[in-house]
Amino acid sequence: MKLTYRGTRVYPRQRNLLYNTAMTVVVCLWVTGAAIAYWPLLRQINWKFFSWPDVVALPWSWLPLVINSLCTALLFGLGLWAYRTWFADSYKQMEHRQKLARMIMENKWYQTDQSNSESFFKDLGSTRTKEKISHFPKIYYRLKDGLIHVSVEIVMSSYQDQLLHLEKKLEAGLYCELVDKILHDSYVEYTLLYDTIGKRITIADVTCEHGSMQLMETVAWHYDALPHMLIAGGTGGGKTYFILTLIEALLKDGAQLTILDPKNADLADLADVMPGVYSKKEAMLGALETFYQDMMARNDKMKQMDGYKTGENYAYLGLPAHFLIFDEYVAFMDMLGRDAMQVMSKLKQIVMLGRQAGFFLVLACQRPDAKYLGDGIRDQFMFRVALGRMSELGYSMMFGETNKDFFQKPIKGRGYVDTGGSVISEFYTPLVPRGYDFLAKIGAAANTVPATPLDLGGSK
Repeated sequence: MKLTYRGTRVYPRQRNLLYNTAMTVVVCLWVTGAAIAYWPLLRQINWKFFSWPDVVALPWSWLPLVINSLCTALLFGLGLWAYRTWFADSYKQMEHRQKLARMIMENKWYQTDQSNSESFFKDLGSTRTKEKISHFPKIYYRLKDGLIHVSVEIVMSSYQDQLLHLEKKLEAGLYCELVDKILHDSYVEYTLLYDTIGKRITIADVTCEHGSMQLMETVAWHYDALPHMLIAGGTGGGKTYFILTLIEALLKDGAQLTILDPKNADLADLADVMPGVYSKKEAMLGALETFYQDMMARNDKMKQMDGYKTGENYAYLGLPAHFLIFDEYVAFMDMLGRDAMQVMSKLKQIVMLGRQAGFFLVLACQRPDAKYLGDGIRDQFMFRVALGRMSELGYSMMFGETNKDFFQKPIKGRGYVDTGGSVISEFYTPLVPRGYDFLAKIGAAANTVPATPLDLGGSK
């Protein structure tokens, strides 16, 4: 039987772990200091023929005791500061284990036995009932590679349902973000991201490789396996910079892009440095139709290529990926009127059929209204990012019904992400240095990408 290391076990006595540890250190320091201070007097005591009168007769003084107490307080304070500064992770682990023990104890998620004990005065005939913990659930804590793993044993007890749904308590109590939840044999393992903002990367670190784009140290968009991205966020949330970051990374990887910007804003300016950028209604509709027709043509072409295997995708045959990046989608659909249904029909087929052929959709809007993302289209977006401030209704539209508590922080580029596993976690877009010239960088990257038949002249 293979043994699995789950981490450090949490016990009931650890509910005051920090205090007990601190008091143990203080007592050890104080006793050691007192022994050193009074060592000359202690040496005069005849421990073989110990006598209290002889001990009391020695010239004891309170001054060494006072000095020792002050030195103990000073050493403990300096030691605590150094420990929290240089060994912050170790301190946090102790704090987290204490919180886990308190969570179990305060919610009474344990089993007890009651025993009767007789009073010291037996003639009074009184007895006292005493509770003793007979079973404390096995909880293991482990911090590794910036991820906290909390494993909880499931034993079909009266508090099993609570232990199976600890997400909100762990996120709020440990101030971390849940990234995974796996049910093992008799154990449920919660994986949380510790120090989320510390896992943020810069735009220079955003890379695409083997159908995957790295967006944080712990978050990647595996578009070959989980195709299509949905981005939502209001003004000032960092949505535009995030889309530009995606465009630059995809171009560097050799992908072919079609960019639609119905508001003729920041993305439309890319028409000056690369093909396939559209902002006029007719040009956008034509680009969408061409993208769809190319997807269908590639589906047929792949089956006729040498080396084609059932189940393999475009990358196996050495074909480039195509991305349709559609900004302000809802605004464009409102602009179309009756033609909106035709566009929705095309998009639905793209999200349903595009994965195998390597045709992917990145759709951005301020709020993903069901009016233009119905008929199961929204469910096909396996990677979802919500940036900036959003209402509870907006989060519900983005991620569906969830018990997740969404907190707002005044940090540009911050939001929440679902990477396809139905686990919503905090997310930070790649950092972009002040003064970063997206036009120049994207223009240079676009020059390395072969021309695409989707180019309709780059009309703005």
